[in-house]
Amino acid sequence: MAEKENEDKDVKKENIQKEPEEKIEQEKEEKQNGDIEILETDKDKEIEELNDRYKRLFAEFENFKKRNLKERETLRNMLTSDIMMSILPIIDNLEKAINTGTKDTAYEEGIKMVLKQLKDVLTVNGVKEIETVGKQFDPELHEAVSHVTDEKLGKNIIKEEFRKGYIIGTKVIRHSMVIVAN
Repeated sequence: MAEKENEDKDVKKENIQKEPEEKIEQEKEEKQNGDIEILETDKDKEIEELNDRYKRLFAEFENFKKRNLKERETLRNMLTSDIMMSILPIIDNLEKAINTGTKDTAYEEGIKMVLKQLKDVLTVNGVKEIETVGKQFDPELHEAVSHVTDEKLGKNIIKEEFRKGYIIGTKVIRHSMVIVAN
């Protein structure tokens, strides 16, 4: 019996020794699980911050591309308008030559062909004539050189055009010179 009591005491000692060791192990595991949860929430926050930075950077890059495209288009229009401004008097003179008329039809046809080629160059470069006769007067597009009374036309309607105006995109290269009715 004494042996059995000794064995029971030894088992109790082992159990007593094992219990704190198990508690310590369990506490370590719980602490590690808590640390893992903290690490996971920290990583989630970091991922969220990086994702936000990525979205902002992407949006900034898209805005840069749009700005750059707009600036290039503006620069292109400015350069084209400068070149076209030097060509417009030539077109005006060719139109005057055609309107003057001549007996030499071959000569007149030659001038019409040159005028058509120049107008094609304008069209290819995005230059358009400003519509005038019968349209409402717009000071941003037209320059009024005279004002007349005409019962057939409404108020501020363009009656006649003295000089053609041209536009590239939204930029006026040259205003149309017009006579405005009423």
